[in-house]
Amino acid sequence: MPKTTVKKRAPRTKNRADIARTIEMMTEQYGPFCQEPRLPPTDEMVFTILSQHTSDINSSRAYRRLMERFVTLDAVASADISEIETAIAPGGLAKIKAPRIKEVLNKVLELNGSLDLAFLREMPLNDAKAWLRQLPGIGPKSAGIVLSFSLGMPAMAIDTHIYRVCQRLGVIGPKVSVDKAHDILEDKVDPEEVFNFHVSYINHGRQVCRAQRPLCPECVVGGLCPSRKKFMSKADLAVLAAQEENTLAGSAGAPIPHVPQSEPINEE
Repeated sequence: MPKTTVKKRAPRTKNRADIARTIEMMTEQYGPFCQEPRLPPTDEMVFTILSQHTSDINSSRAYRRLMERFVTLDAVASADISEIETAIAPGGLAKIKAPRIKEVLNKVLELNGSLDLAFLREMPLNDAKAWLRQLPGIGPKSAGIVLSFSLGMPAMAIDTHIYRVCQRLGVIGPKVSVDKAHDILEDKVDPEEVFNFHVSYINHGRQVCRAQRPLCPECVVGGLCPSRKKFMSKADLAVLAAQEENTLAGSAGAPIPHVPQSEPINEE
């Protein structure tokens, strides 16, 4: 008799209301956040390239040095790659980033006739994303950063911190790619909450939901997280179990209090 294959049911992911609740809780913890344009859109695009595989301090220093040397991005577009390399050296990987910057600026000039990308604000979001993603080296994350942080559009920009938090919280499925996550999350997060989502989730990923040894007992959304018990010590799990038991016995439906850290954990 042939064996019957039982197909595993995909894990349930959080709905819009669940996600809205996590945004509210994290914003209360880390916010409030103010959405103001950081840089003009083309400058933001260049800054995004400079920020790859380096710290915020180094990328800011590299951008400042670049603009002190050339003053305008039109001048950067026409400069020799070696000159750009020298200017952005403090940011690291200058030999890789310099030709990328020059190439993307010249592609914008070819397609648009100028480096002013303000016209993207008037386009439907998907069209604006598609326009940016035709540029060399500009993927979903870079396009989202430009549209969200410079033009105030509700575009997702999923970095490693946000992606990790989303997977652990069950906001997206375990097999969803980073690229696919952009489209899924734009459907699940209200447009007016996209900026708060981005900033609150990235703060949470950096401060608490870290890649190594996440601080689950300190997590403000721990009661909504299906993954937290995987990362907690036996001592913390015992405290959590006692608190859950007391909650069920004494105040059904009340939120589970956060578990105090049993002992400090050092970041590796």
